[in-house]
Amino acid sequence: MARRWGRRLYKLLAGLVLPLVLLAAWQILGDRGLISTLLFPTPAAIFNNALGLYDTGELTDNLRISLVRMLSGFGLGASCGFAFGLAVGLSRYVERSLDPTIQMIRMVPHLALTTLFVLWFGIGETAKVLLIAKGAFFPLYINTYLAIRNVDGKYFEVARVLGFSGKKRLYRLVVPAIMPGVFLGIRLSVAVSWLGLVVAEIMGSTSGIGYMMMDARAMSMTATVFVGIFLFAILGKTSDSLVLALERRVLRWRDSFGGR
Repeated sequence: MARRWGRRLYKLLAGLVLPLVLLAAWQILGDRGLISTLLFPTPAAIFNNALGLYDTGELTDNLRISLVRMLSGFGLGASCGFAFGLAVGLSRYVERSLDPTIQMIRMVPHLALTTLFVLWFGIGETAKVLLIAKGAFFPLYINTYLAIRNVDGKYFEVARVLGFSGKKRLYRLVVPAIMPGVFLGIRLSVAVSWLGLVVAEIMGSTSGIGYMMMDARAMSMTATVFVGIFLFAILGKTSDSLVLALERRVLRWRDSFGGR
């Protein structure tokens, strides 16, 4: 147990070395006047600004709203992406019927749909959640579909010989075999959801971290903009680490190369 926690602590500290070195260099350059503190406030100034926003409640209120939007959009888009990926991956007929249309929609940029969503749904929560869901849908859809098609066909032959029903074949064969690909899709969907959240809150919002950053930009409050940037980076990394930890727990039976 102690050895395992020691390895985890080592990995954490190793991952913090480069960010801490960059922040220290940034602070030193700012204190010595070698960079413009108007355009690049020092990390200390950004941290103090974040404390001020926290004390007023502005940071926590906007963070709560952004988290609800992101989780709602991710939940909707990821669940639909997984369901459609299963259907298209398991059936050639469904693939020929749906995949060309889905791939065509995938090529439409987020910003191109922003105006359309505003016209359809206004600037309320519906448009923002759907925009995030659109981004979260495709990574999980594609990875689920490809994971199914990459399953060795011999497994299906064995399942057929053993007399597995369609439902049993799905739960005993398909789902365990595609889980590595599904988790990769989840990680990509989470990342795209954060990007979609920024676009959604910039397109016309009165709350959220993205709105806070846009409002700060209009007022030339650069430190607040950096607070939003760092917050998105921390949230993105934290959510990715949570998915990765869940993947390791669910797929602990997998014997894969972990690097040297």
